Amino acid sequence: MRFGMLASALALAAAMAWAPGATTPAVAQEPSTITGGFDVGPGGFQGNFNPLAATGGFTWLSLYFEPLVIYDAKLESIGGDLASSYEVSADKLQYTFKLADAKWHDGQPFTSADVKFTIETAKNGATGTVFAARLGAIASVETPDPKTAVLKLAAPNAGLLATLTQLMMLPQHALKDIPADSLAKHEWWSKSPIGTGPYKFSRYVTDQYVELAANADYRGGKPVTDRIINRYFANTAAAVAALRSGEIAFSYVEADDVATFQGNDAFKVIEGNSYVVNYLGFNQEVPLWKDVRVRQAVMHAINRDAIVQSLYKGAAEIANCGYVAGHLLPQGIDGYAYDPEKAKQLLAEAGWDKINGSKPIPLLTYYNTPLASNVLAAVQAMLGQVGINVVPRAVDTPTYNATIYAKNPDWSQFPLVYAGLQNGPDPSAINIGLNEKQIPPAGANFLRIRMPEVTSAFDAAMNETDDSKQAERYQAVCKAMNANLPWATMWVAKRYGVASSKLKDFVWTPAPAGGPFAAHPEKWALE
Repeated sequence: MRFGMLASALALAAAMAWAPGATTPAVAQEPSTITGGFDVGPGGFQGNFNPLAATGGFTWLSLYFEPLVIYDAKLESIGGDLASSYEVSADKLQYTFKLADAKWHDGQPFTSADVKFTIETAKNGATGTVFAARLGAIASVETPDPKTAVLKLAAPNAGLLATLTQLMMLPQHALKDIPADSLAKHEWWSKSPIGTGPYKFSRYVTDQYVELAANADYRGGKPVTDRIINRYFANTAAAVAALRSGEIAFSYVEADDVATFQGNDAFKVIEGNSYVVNYLGFNQEVPLWKDVRVRQAVMHAINRDAIVQSLYKGAAEIANCGYVAGHLLPQGIDGYAYDPEKAKQLLAEAGWDKINGSKPIPLLTYYNTPLASNVLAAVQAMLGQVGINVVPRAVDTPTYNATIYAKNPDWSQFPLVYAGLQNGPDPSAINIGLNEKQIPPAGANFLRIRMPEVTSAFDAAMNETDDSKQAERYQAVCKAMNANLPWATMWVAKRYGVASSKLKDFVWTPAPAGGPFAAHPEKWALE
């Protein structure tokens, strides 16, 4: 019975048709130009120019915008970027940054006034920022001199430095006169943005490509390559076709595309941990999921191991909370083994027939890849076998974000989501999606999760000042997630990129949202 159900689910997944096709004209590779699909896949989306509102695409954005601090390419440590150095007080209530000698692309100096402006703008929910709650612990930003910025916190925040790696510095002189409520969608981002990075914004051809030009005055030296172009594609298959034909030199690829590049000397496959936990998210504003037994039934109904082995080809690790790293997993958590009979029993006990029965439940996602389509087809079939009728609906990322972050959300549009959220390298990252204090517009808890045990576990971890106790704190977070199931956690998958062998000194890590990390794009070259 179980084997038959699994076979049906995977057969349904395999039957999902998906047609490739590029939406942009070819941009030929030249020795002085690197063209790539830098926003392909879950790490980015076209027209993503505002780093305050961006939830992905940092590989591209960090070519011309830069943060104060940044992860190294191995995602093991945080060092200075626009900050030449920094110090953290023993009580972790004061962060002092000494700034690098940098200039904006228009020649104006980068100063502590820009740091203060950026942080205050990023804390202001009216700007459309995704950082408001994440920076909420910062009580003030002091600027004792143009090259020193001091952040004073009202309470310790264990994830602050990790948050600052994604907060791109913005020019006060260029943005200060734009009203806060007009900033999010202002034309400045796509027509005349200026940063401090190795490349300057050149032009944007709507829905086709963005072009950057080398910043000859970059503090790290003039970039080796004159131009970098970001091509837009309708899907990963179109990008893969362009990569094979030599039109582009790099792209994110799906796991099932990797085999076609391995063993081919013309390409280099880049593999790494995504640091993203995929989950089915239960919207707590709808009555469907109030009974924990229903949420438990969802977990038991899905054969996660079969999906990982058959669809991910083993390139994913099952998650029973927000983490899979061994030091963050406590003893004794529930593994939620595949057991459809138990799922049916739990649904019966919860009165599922009266709660919903067989009524269709929209399952919203921004994952538009063939792999995601197959995964959701399998999930749909498996849940259907126990009496939960979900109907997947895939939309583009801007539509997804507009739906879940609307001022007056229509809960019927997303009673259930399939999504992913960064769970490392700093484990505090998923706080924004689960802590009650992070409910929009403050943060990214768009599912309106209000679970006291989960929130208190995160608060304790975020306020911990003793680094030696951090793992224990996040084990408590894992335990609370596993017991309360704000999400039905699925897996943490590996991700892949493929670069042309002609691309030299190129650094890319399949990190959350594509970075930022110390990729040194000023050194990238194409033979």
